[in-house]
Amino acid sequence: MDIVYPIAATLLAYLIGSLSFAVLVSKAFGLSDPRTYGSKNPGATNVLRSGSKPAAIITLILDALKGYVPVILVQIFGKEFGLGDGTLALVALAAFLGHVWPIFFKFKGGKGVATAAGVIFGIDWLLGLGVLATFAILLFFFRWVSFASMAAAAFAPFFYLLGDRGPWYSSKAVMASIFIMALILAVRHRENINRLLNGKEPRLGEKK
Repeated sequence: MDIVYPIAATLLAYLIGSLSFAVLVSKAFGLSDPRTYGSKNPGATNVLRSGSKPAAIITLILDALKGYVPVILVQIFGKEFGLGDGTLALVALAAFLGHVWPIFFKFKGGKGVATAAGVIFGIDWLLGLGVLATFAILLFFFRWVSFASMAAAAFAPFFYLLGDRGPWYSSKAVMASIFIMALILAVRHRENINRLLNGKEPRLGEKK
């Protein structure tokens, strides 16, 4: 029974993460499938290219929530089911991986920025604010969403190491989960990296 709850929580987190809200919200708004235009990435940034800011905002919020909710539920109710830091780390990573490789959408998902942000806020809201502030500052000065996202993700493990808000902050499992998410985000942005190096990456508000 000890292993049943961690497995169930991890699987549920992955299934929640597999809900591609960019596709679902676009369909609800009568918009084109985000996988067919722009970067063809099912995420909020690409939905914004459809011209519908409300659809993009809703997508962003829902993508963040599907990372936040599973993690915060483990934080709140995990103890009574014997779920520790290891399960928290697995659930965090599973929700993120669900977005990137969703089982409901032939394992073709988004880059995971909003979901990763939701996960980070679920782990600790101050950690989330630090990462969000880094993203916002870089986006304000450079207006490259991809660059700001990758840089903020890269800083997340370091911010976690600097934190001291309880014994779980020394969890190697949670640290590993944050680091893996940052690494996957960088890999998922490899095309953006190439465009940045070649000076062809569109800035926020520009059509791709």
